[in-house]
Amino acid sequence: MAKYDKADIERRMKGAVESLKSDLGGLRTGRANTSLLDPVVCEVYGAMMPLSQVATVSAPEARMLTVQVWDKSNVSAVEKGIAKANLGLNPMTDGQTVRLPMPDLTQERRKDLAKLAGQYAEQAKIAIRNVRRDGMEALKEDEKKKEISEDERKRSEDEVQKLTDTYVAEADQAAQAKEKEILTQ
Repeated sequence: MAKYDKADIERRMKGAVESLKSDLGGLRTGRANTSLLDPVVCEVYGAMMPLSQVATVSAPEARMLTVQVWDKSNVSAVEKGIAKANLGLNPMTDGQTVRLPMPDLTQERRKDLAKLAGQYAEQAKIAIRNVRRDGMEALKEDEKKKEISEDERKRSEDEVQKLTDTYVAEADQAAQAKEKEILTQ
């Protein structure tokens, strides 16, 4: 049976770009964004749980996040989780609500965040190129096993390269948009 599967290769490349977009969403610009708290985990009920499972996160203002904790006994655990996430946010507790004002970004911090966005993009491009390599190897194996002809292998290799170029360009575009957003707000 042929090892080459174009749909699988496309799915894996698309997954790398989606992962990049998710990572970029977690980078802080000057605005409050609820996805900023996605990586936060809290120790509640003796287990580590994502913040989204113990509280509701909202952005009532452009420069403020609020975390409405469902169980009053978990408020301090949520505060500790936010502090441990090292997001540069200073939680202020008001009953069962934790307020997170968004401090202004310094120009130096903006450049660091833009550089980090570029690193995320590079990791995504490496993942995409690894998927391309796997596809090319599968095509060569299929040709060696006489399951496809040389012409078919070359045609499929061109398809894999076109997919690679498309998804690398998409990753670059996402990173450039995020860098611009970081540097201009």
